Amino acid sequence: MTAPARLPDAASLETVLAGLDPASADSDLVPALDAAFPGFAFGIAPIDDDYWRDTRSVLRPDGTRLGELRPWMTAELARENGDVTAVWKRLKETGLQITEWRGTSAFVSAPTGPGVADYVQIALGREIEWRAGPIVNPNHRPFGEEELLDPSWPRTDQLPDSDRLAGPVYRLLGRAGGAVVHVRSFLDRCGRIERDKREAKRPELERRIIRETGPGGTRETPFLEAVTDYFDFVPRELRFFQDWEESSARPQRVFAHWALDARDYTHKGEREVGFIPRPLKLPKERLLMTPEASVHLLMDRIEAVDREVGLPFGWFFLMTHGHWVDPDVGLTIAQGLKAQRVRLPDPDARVLLRWADRAYGF
Repeated sequence: MTAPARLPDAASLETVLAGLDPASADSDLVPALDAAFPGFAFGIAPIDDDYWRDTRSVLRPDGTRLGELRPWMTAELARENGDVTAVWKRLKETGLQITEWRGTSAFVSAPTGPGVADYVQIALGREIEWRAGPIVNPNHRPFGEEELLDPSWPRTDQLPDSDRLAGPVYRLLGRAGGAVVHVRSFLDRCGRIERDKREAKRPELERRIIRETGPGGTRETPFLEAVTDYFDFVPRELRFFQDWEESSARPQRVFAHWALDARDYTHKGEREVGFIPRPLKLPKERLLMTPEASVHLLMDRIEAVDREVGLPFGWFFLMTHGHWVDPDVGLTIAQGLKAQRVRLPDPDARVLLRWADRAYGF
């Protein structure tokens, strides 16, 4: 497959998203992206991760909007010279309400080539505005201004559809530079920045000495003699994709099973680039290491996990994520491989043993 000439960019994506009609946004999103960026085959993966935007409005009982909550409430506090109780007593009799935007993440991806990292990912928020409740809690006097400016008490798990005011709308999520990611280029960036960081420390490390005191006295070893592979370090993000490419998972696309919560930002003068993988398909239960679990029982269980998530060697990548499969499971199976008590397909065995020798996780 030849990579399309025009990769999606943030400005063009925002134009596409702004043109969606909320009444049909869910069904129109992918066709609109296909039309805007010919040559791509987009697919969408929603994730159930509720969040709330900090944008709220004030509504009269008839639905008229009075403005955004924080500046409006700041003015109300000023009218009462900062008297929180006076504001609360007055507002709880008004029938005014507040709105809030609730969202969930959605990751749109499309292949750009045949390799496991040859794809583009777009991190979106799918958001709906709701009538959240009265502007103040009529049964509870707020302790301070912040309870009026940023109220959390109206939130419930679910609101009736009659309280829906607008949406759904889609927007790019401000994920610290990771809203639009061409994955192969992103991985190259991860590797380059890690190499540059380590290379910048070379003069310091060439002078560093490790001192060990034992029965025979003090032994001094240059740091780079003790840590010979310091400059060969491979970031976990690159290893995740390398392991996918070299294992039984390779025939399937990464984005069919995982979303990447990517980031690229500068903090205190230092560039931070990476991602946290988020599984799209989950097993019914966590696979934890227990004292009574034999390596043969664990083999049965990892096969069950693979069937549940629909991915050969899928248990391994869930293990690198750290929540759904206990890393001790992988270490135990690796020991079983070395002792020739169990078998995995040769590519998977090589990947697992490499991981066991130098584990990584997210």
